[in-house]
Amino acid sequence: MRLVHHEPDAIDLRTTPVHLGLGSRAKPVEGFAWDPEVLHAYTAAVAADGAEGRLVTIIDGDGPGDHGERHPAGDELVVCLSGSVTVTRDVDGVPERVVLGPGEATVNPAGTWHAVDMAGPASILTITAGLGTEHRPRTEALPTEHAGASGPRTP
Repeated sequence: MRLVHHEPDAIDLRTTPVHLGLGSRAKPVEGFAWDPEVLHAYTAAVAADGAEGRLVTIIDGDGPGDHGERHPAGDELVVCLSGSVTVTRDVDGVPERVVLGPGEATVNPAGTWHAVDMAGPASILTITAGLGTEHRPRTEALPTEHAGASGPRTP
């Protein structure tokens, strides 16, 4: 994993996320993977940006997410690019669900546990304050509303 200081070619955000850092810098993250060793190397490489650093990536999927996460350093923007996704947040122990269709977005507030479920093939773009991100196994029931719905939904 390495940060690229200048990339003259197109960047595929599915395989090469971009780190937004201090000084309005955007650096592609070559060799990125959702692997503990790579995530540790990425965190070390961008540590100087502190809570202001953001990771921009596109994630493709199909089906329920297998974990929850939270980002204590800042808010996370989740944008649905295609398909339908449900973002479930834990708000004081109560699940809060937002169903997104293409072009719709939601903000996960800093420190809020959340999970993303995709109703069939879907893609999301995330802009994440990654510093201190935590993960945990899913514990809540999966949402029952998905396909064809868009806009905010709560149980």
